[in-house]
Formats: sequence, structure tokens, C-alpha cells
Amino acid sequence: MSPIEPDPALVDAARTAGRVVVFSGAGMSAESGVPTFRDALTGLWQRFDPTELATPQAWERDPELVWAWYEWRSALVRRVQPNAGHRAVADWARFAEVAVVTQNVDDLHERAGSDVAAHLHGSLFAPRCSACGTAAHVDDGPDRAPVERLSPPECAACGAAVRPGVVWFGEQLPQVAWEVAERAVEGCDLMVVVGTSGMVYPAAELPARAAASGATVVEINPEPTELTAVATHSWRATAAEALPALVAACASS
Repeated sequence: MSPIEPDPALVDAARTAGRVVVFSGAGMSAESGVPTFRDALTGLWQRFDPTELATPQAWERDPELVWAWYEWRSALVRRVQPNAGHRAVADWARFAEVAVVTQNVDDLHERAGSDVAAHLHGSLFAPRCSACGTAAHVDDGPDRAPVERLSPPECAACGAAVRPGVVWFGEQLPQVAWEVAERAVEGCDLMVVVGTSGMVYPAAELPARAAASGATVVEINPEPTELTAVATHSWRATAAEALPALVAACASS
């Protein structure tokens, strides 16, 4: 069987599913050219440890450094485009009930046309006040060369520094996003787990919850992962290969 031909049993499960959850991770965005978290340290940033930049302690110690790094990461995302996998998920939602739950902090699902139910780890494009939590609007600004320090903007409500809208190491997941994800997963008939290693908790618990609720769990990943044992079907392909093939098969059935 070609790697881009879905298993007929998988097609049947997808076609008959009343509610579908697509659970995406870094591998899906990597196909668009977004570096994975640990790969996103090149050039100016090579000497930094991402696990030391993405912490509340780093922000307290040096907000200008942290803000500059996240502005650089945001610029990387703005320069790439959704891939065929992102577009297939958006197409699927036109004829099925599909909820997107993502661990990714980019906006590629949205730019492909999907409504994202939950950004579990926040978003590069949802900055908020570090003091009062008010959502902030930050202009994209010029596509300039990266700098090592950049002053964060001030909150329009209280004047405190605006911080990146992502979840840092040591922080809790956004409560609303987590509750939305739990409801979607525990009520779905089919969960498609794509491009995630299943090593980041608590998000990695969700496929097991779907399986425990009786859902079919499909893993799409070129390599086995921590989630392979939970999956009903494991498809060794990438998001951009597998999702268009699956959605086309469902649409034509």
C-alpha cells in the first residue's frame, strides 16, 4: 500500500464519525517551515537554551531579551504558509464536524481557514499584559533583522509590560482552552493525532482520554511515538501527505 493511501478501515471510521477532533503538534507546522521549539535557535540565538528563555523566571530577569526572541519567532511564522495538511483540515470541516485542538503557537490552522477550538499552549499572536492579563494588540512592524533585545510594549489598560501569549515552562495551561479540549476529546468519535510526539503533558493525555471514551484514535506521524500504543490506526506519513488523502477519500465516499 502506498503511504498516501488511507486504510479502508480508517476511511470508514472517518466517514462515519459524527464528531472529529484533529490534534496537531509541532511536526505539522514543521512541514510549513516553522522550526520546532528546540530547533528555533539559529543565528543570533544559537547560544541560548530555549528552556531558559521560555520561563517566567527569564521574563522577570530580562523581559527585553525574551520579547526579542518571541518577536523573532513570530516573524518566522509570518514568512511561511499553511501546508496541504492544514488546508485539508479546513476542507474537512466544510462537510463534517471537526474541532481543531493544537499544541502549536502559530496561526497556520487559522490562515488555512480553520476555526481553532483550543490553542493549548497559547499563541504567538495573542499577547497579553503581564500584570492584568488584558489582551493586547501589537503591530507586526517591519520585517527587520533580529535583535537581541527589544522593549516590550506597554499595556493600554495599566501600563505594565505586554508579554508573549504563550504558555511557558512551569505555567498552567489556559483553563478555558483545556476545558474546551477536554469536552471535544471526550465527546468525539474520531481523534486524529498528527505531528506530535506525545511527550508534552498534560496535552499528551488527550488521545488516551479519547480512546477511553470509545473513540477511534488515528496517529499520523512518520515515526512511532509515545502515542502509538494508544492508537487504533498508525499511519506512517506526514500531515501534508496523509490528511489530503484521508479527506479526499471521505469526501468521495
